[in-house]
Amino acid sequence: MKDKRILYVSSEVVPYLPETEISSMSFEAPRLVNQQGGQIRIFMPRYGNINERRHQLHEVIRLSGINLVINDLDMPLIIKVASIPKERIQVYFIDNDEYFKRKGTIKDKQGVLFPDNDERAIFFAKGVVETVKKLNWAPDVIHVHGWLAALLPIYLKEYYKDEPLFNASKIITSVYNQSFNNTLNEDMHNKIKFDNINDEAIKVLETPSYTNLMKVAIDYSDALIIGSEDIPEELEAYMKNTKKPVLEHKSKDEFGEAYTSFINSQVLI
Repeated sequence: MKDKRILYVSSEVVPYLPETEISSMSFEAPRLVNQQGGQIRIFMPRYGNINERRHQLHEVIRLSGINLVINDLDMPLIIKVASIPKERIQVYFIDNDEYFKRKGTIKDKQGVLFPDNDERAIFFAKGVVETVKKLNWAPDVIHVHGWLAALLPIYLKEYYKDEPLFNASKIITSVYNQSFNNTLNEDMHNKIKFDNINDEAIKVLETPSYTNLMKVAIDYSDALIIGSEDIPEELEAYMKNTKKPVLEHKSKDEFGEAYTSFINSQVLI
């Protein structure tokens, strides 16, 4: 992995949020690549329950200040950055007062999904790409974790298809069993369609369930990883039917070697 550039885009990362399969792997995979001499960047949302003082987040003025259009509204993009202690790994946080200032990640105190999670996902995908453009940092691989990050593949290959910085980038999506009940905002399909994204590709999001959202991510990825020991059978079958390279679920002890081999032999070819 030496000198390879890998961009990690995740809905959650330890130590900024509690440990889950997603947050743990979104830390372990970059740390592995970093130790092997690769170059990495990590992006996640700056949720309101992340303690900025404790984790020493600070705004990067030169990267902030642009507006992203979400469903015909201008939404200011704020970029913050922090370093994971002892790892020399920088994490970039996508922030916006309207979408991410509230306490909580994806649900309110009553356990109900935030009604604008669909717009937060669109904002996150666009915010990551716009920030990487400003950094002028062309990744060899983009590795996506978590459903809130799941729109990144389609936005990169449809909305940003003429952006030369990403011409050679390969996208990997890890699929987990960490999902949500019911559906996101039922107008999600139209909000994505507003960005002139292929209507046929997002037709499945007329019912914006976890499974359908992940299907869109799978369709626009170049390779896939089964991130949990048990994922929905429908998604596992869908992944296999794509004929794309799939890395089966690995234990923590087995993951490092398998991941390195998978990227070198099946993704960067």
